[in-house]
Amino acid sequence: MAINKTINKRTNSHGAMRNCIEYVLREGKTDQHLVHIIGPYPYEEVNYDLVYQSFLEEKRLWGKDSGRMYAHNVISWHKDEKITPEQALEFGIAFAEKWFSGFQTVVSVHKDKDHIHCHLVTNSVSYENGKKLHNSRKDLERVKQLTNQMCRERGLTVAGKGKHFDGSQIETGEVIAWSKDKYNLFRQQVKDSFVADCAMAVLKALENCTSKEKFIEKMKQFGWSVNWIEKRKHITFQNQEGKKVRDSNLCKTFHLDISKEGLENEFNGNYERIRAEAERSKGAENELAGYYRQVEAACTGPGKDIGNCDNREKRVTSEISEDERVYTGISGKDTQFEDGKTEALLQESRNARRNSEIKRRNSASDNRTVRNAEIKSITSAEQRRLEEQKRIDEQERARAARKRNKRRSGPEL
Repeated sequence: MAINKTINKRTNSHGAMRNCIEYVLREGKTDQHLVHIIGPYPYEEVNYDLVYQSFLEEKRLWGKDSGRMYAHNVISWHKDEKITPEQALEFGIAFAEKWFSGFQTVVSVHKDKDHIHCHLVTNSVSYENGKKLHNSRKDLERVKQLTNQMCRERGLTVAGKGKHFDGSQIETGEVIAWSKDKYNLFRQQVKDSFVADCAMAVLKALENCTSKEKFIEKMKQFGWSVNWIEKRKHITFQNQEGKKVRDSNLCKTFHLDISKEGLENEFNGNYERIRAEAERSKGAENELAGYYRQVEAACTGPGKDIGNCDNREKRVTSEISEDERVYTGISGKDTQFEDGKTEALLQESRNARRNSEIKRRNSASDNRTVRNAEIKSITSAEQRRLEEQKRIDEQERARAARKRNKRRSGPEL
């Protein structure tokens, strides 16, 4: 039984895409022979930074480096399903080639849990025509149908409506959910479910939570006390009405990893993500501070005075300074020329950068066109060769038939 989940987290930043790719390719969760990349990938080595760079290159090639950056799917199988990691990889590749045709996709099988699951991270920009990836709510049902069809074709178990993997009936009030949208739909149908309330509280508390202590504190704010004792296998949650929910119940009902190990992994992942974002932010601040020091040094040059440069510095600060980042010499010259000459220089630099980018895109597009033409030419030549061979074979068969008929009829009288 395969469950195909679409992860509905924020996907509109480079940092989120980089972190997601790093997670699915992380050492210890997968192996190199369980990783496959669909679409253009000019590197021999597979690591998250190179995959991230190839995704960015494709976005910039088509001028669509904004908005939604990627899609993240997880196909997971029941722990009792008879499927190998290699078969799971083949399943993920086949699904990506059908559903995400024309889009770069990283397929990675993880085997660090008691069940096999496959991650798919897909670039939001097509490498064939530059179109953006769009999935509607109706597509979720189509994804389910395609996944079930692929399971049947491979002799795998297909989830029955309202039934568990072993065929037993799901009890009233029990729900299998992943996203908040599914949860809200469930809440409209089943009222007063404290189990569902507990699951939502856990999901909310896990956001940006980096330790067990902070998690317990957040759960308390949502009205749930947490009984997390190291010597005990399970975690127990209790609301203000005294109703208790065990972590294993949440795992079984919602297919979420709410075990001690699963929560610790989430804490570590959140910590690494926050730390990486802080380092990137600090680096940007240091770079900006260095730029301001250069501006200040330029303002104190001959005939200039720092007090007279306040308005100019404010203008530079408010402009994001893309030209200064690309052409580092401009910031110094900005205080040595008159405003008209400075603006002309900035405009010249922008035009040069724009022309360079257009030339790079055209070159990449031309290369792809040439490759497609070569493939088409080779295909056409092969087709002509096959047709010629077929014609020759038909002529040979016709000759042989005429000879047989001649021998049967004997010599003419």
